[in-house]
Amino acid sequence: MDLKELESGVNPEVHWYYQSKILPLINYTRKVLKTTQGLTIVDVGSGSGFFAISLEKKFKDQIKKVYLVDINYTAEEIAETKGAKIEKVLSIPSRIENGLVILMDVLEHLEDDLKMLNEIKAASKGDNNYYFITVPAFLSLWSGHDVYLGHYRRYKIDMLNGVLNKAKYSIKNSYYLYGTLFPMVWLARKLDNMKKKEATSNMKPFNPLVNKVLLGVTSIDMALSSINKIAGVTCVSEGKI
Repeated sequence: MDLKELESGVNPEVHWYYQSKILPLINYTRKVLKTTQGLTIVDVGSGSGFFAISLEKKFKDQIKKVYLVDINYTAEEIAETKGAKIEKVLSIPSRIENGLVILMDVLEHLEDDLKMLNEIKAASKGDNNYYFITVPAFLSLWSGHDVYLGHYRRYKIDMLNGVLNKAKYSIKNSYYLYGTLFPMVWLARKLDNMKKKEATSNMKPFNPLVNKVLLGVTSIDMALSSINKIAGVTCVSEGKI
């Protein structure tokens, strides 16, 4: 997850966006755990580690190890967690077995997204490694938000599947999240672009009541998202490495 999105005071433990976005990941992890004992989570571009740490809290002993992978961790952070169940590291483990690799809004930050996928593929040993990837969707939603966060691109399903196929990943399902919000976000981004507003993040804290309403709406969206192939704010792919 992008730490820049947290600079405005957003708390992922309560914010509607993060609390709804993690739901498809939880559902997919539950499916993976039916076939995998002692699952290793590898959270690439983990930032605060919200997604992987939340999975460990929920599934506890079913998770053997969690690697939080981020080039921005300090030497102190790495030393403090070395050898722990939840360990912060600077690079992808050299060997991934019985793993679930998650990339939550990471590939769009990389000039060469295929290179990252190939590195993960090379480290994955055996035939029991899985992935869950989210990326921002639709170039028509491009705005100062993307510029502020340092995005190179936004994806559609075909585009994401294309790079995954090049890396020889086995795609189980690809779909969009936040389809219900797409028209509103599209209009808001177009208006922002017309006003040529300064590049900044759209992420911000909300009034508790508004936050609760948005979480309710988007939670329903998440329940139906796996069949949404039409439009959304986020694109998802899940499958085997």
